[in-house]
Order: sequence, then structure tokens, then C-alpha cells
Amino acid sequence: MSNFFSFKHIDWVLVLFLLPILGAGLVTMASFGVEGSVFWRQLIWIGVSFTMFLGISFFDVSVFKKTNALVALYGFFVLLLIALFFFGSTIKGAQSWFNFGFFSFQPSDLVKVVLILILAKYFSRRHVEIANIKHVIISGLYAFIPFFLVFLQPDFGTAMIILLIWFGMILVSGISKKHLFVVIGGGIVIFFLLWTFVFATYQKARISSFLDPLSDIQGTGYNAYQSTIAVGSGQFFGKGVGYGTQSRLQFLPEYETDFIFAAFSEEWGFVGSMIILLCYMLVIWRILGSARRGSSNFETLFGVGVAVMFFSHIAINVGMNIGLMPVTGITLPFMSQGGSHLLAEFAALGILMSMRKDSRAIHRDDMKYEFMGY
Repeated sequence: MSNFFSFKHIDWVLVLFLLPILGAGLVTMASFGVEGSVFWRQLIWIGVSFTMFLGISFFDVSVFKKTNALVALYGFFVLLLIALFFFGSTIKGAQSWFNFGFFSFQPSDLVKVVLILILAKYFSRRHVEIANIKHVIISGLYAFIPFFLVFLQPDFGTAMIILLIWFGMILVSGISKKHLFVVIGGGIVIFFLLWTFVFATYQKARISSFLDPLSDIQGTGYNAYQSTIAVGSGQFFGKGVGYGTQSRLQFLPEYETDFIFAAFSEEWGFVGSMIILLCYMLVIWRILGSARRGSSNFETLFGVGVAVMFFSHIAINVGMNIGLMPVTGITLPFMSQGGSHLLAEFAALGILMSMRKDSRAIHRDDMKYEFMGY
């Protein structure tokens, strides 16, 4: 029993790298929060999520290797996404939430973790015949169903993350790159045909402003424009805690969620931003380290999927904060306000920690060959 409750499987170095990120989010909310409750709500969600992280780390995740259980879990979350169209609440233009009064829940956050699990299961069982093009198509269908349902909400940012998770995992699964690029090429051709013969002028204008938000700073690009001003005004060392004028004077919208990186950068400057990004990269490095020591391809692929999910969120959120990416409503992991994404992020890490209980110093599968598709 004492061994069961041992915390040796927890990667405390990873947790240590998370602390500055969590702290940076809390400090920013406390500095700019018009409502003092924002800080305390986030602190409570961090406590609940971290407790869940520890609890899941003791859970026997071998149940996820059972096809029936995993397919049932996947089907349950697909049904939740469908139920949103009938019972969901609309927030910021997207019908993505179940509102229970005292808290709201966004199923698409946990859907990403479930998708990583089912793709890890699918690819790990078919590594011998993985070069067959049918596996590109079947795995693509697993990703397309939640992608399409989320896209219809419409939540373009989360839909993009789902697509990137599939793409990232398929790259390391050993699938034939020729077949993969055929599928991607087909998608590009379809989009070109739609752009040329189907999309109306106003639809093209919306897509153009989405891809280049700074082209319309008085309209759709206003948020991105204010964000770039906030980041740039922080200069090298920042304005100091509580002195970020863009956020304090409410020029910068959504400073506690989508644009928290810009609000933080204005106060802490280039140096503070680089420290936070370094912490993120170290977290991803530790995740990949755990993946490399997985006891089988399933554990390894799951770890890679989690790393792809976090990296995609970070790259897109920071990119839109500095005006290089479209504004998609993507949260910054562990920093942005919100309970749903924190629960999903800590759940993914908790599953990864549980897998570490059976990790090996040397992977029992020959990674050099199986994951290169030889």
C-alpha cells in the first residue's frame, strides 16, 4: 500500500517548471483584474486541477489500452459535442459551453486528450502495416469528427489544434510521408477550387481578415493590433507590475484569457517573456523525455501527442499576441483564466505520470526502426 501511494512516478522537475507559468498567470490577473474574484477563481481551479493531476497519476491507465473502453470514451465526448448544439451556451460567438450556473464546462478541451489517447492506441497497434494509406484515412476520420463538430460551433482555434494533434502524431507514427502529402495536397486543391468557384466576395474577405488581422485594425484586427502594442511597449525589462497601461486602461481586450501573454509582456518585458517561454520549452522537453521512456509505443505516442497539443497552443497563442497568427481564441496553457482547459491540461499530465510507473530506462521497442517506418 505504501508503494501504491508513493510519489516517485511524479516528474517533480516538470512540476517545478510549471510553477513560474502558473504564477505568471495569477500575478497578471491580480495586477489587472477589475474583479478581484478572477484571481481567486483561478487559484481554486489550479488547486482542483492539481489535485486531479495527482489522483489520475495513481490511476491504472492500462484501461485505455482496451479498445472497447477507449471507443466508448471517444463516443461519449462526440455525443457531448453534438449535445452542445441543443443545450450549449453561446460565449464570445461560439456555442461551446455547458452552463451549470456556478461554473461552465467546455467539452472540446477534454476531447483533445481523448483524441490523443485513441490515436495513440490506433497507431501503436498498427506499426507493422502503418505505411498503408488506409491508416491515414482512418486516423483522419477519428480526428475529422470532433474537428467538424467543433468547427461548426464555431470554434476555429480548437478545431485547428485538433488538426495539428492529428498531423503531429501521424508524422511520428511511421505512416508513409508520400501518402500523407497526397492527402494534404488534395486538401489544398479542394480549398483552391472552393476559393475560385464557390466562395463569395464577402467570404473571401472574412478569410483574408482572419489570416491577416492587422489589415483591418479598426475592425477584426483591433484586438491583434492592441496586443502587439502591449507586447512592444514592454520593451526589454517591462513597465513593472501594475503599470501596464494597455491592460489597465482596457485598450487590450481579454487580457486574462486570449491575450494574457501580451498583458504579461507589457509588465515584464522581453526578459520576462523569454523566461516564461523557456519554462514552456522545458515542460515540453520533460514530456518528451517521459514519452521516450514509455513502456510501449502506446505510452510513447501519447506523450508525443501531449507535447504536440501544448506546443500548438503555445505557438498559436503567442503568435496571435504578437500579430503573426490569426486571432483564434486559443488559450495559453496554465496561464489563461479558465477551469476547463486547466482540467484538460493537468488530466493529460496526470495520465502521462501514471504511465511513468512502468517506464523503462531504454524503450523496449526499437524506436529507431519502428517509428521511422522501416
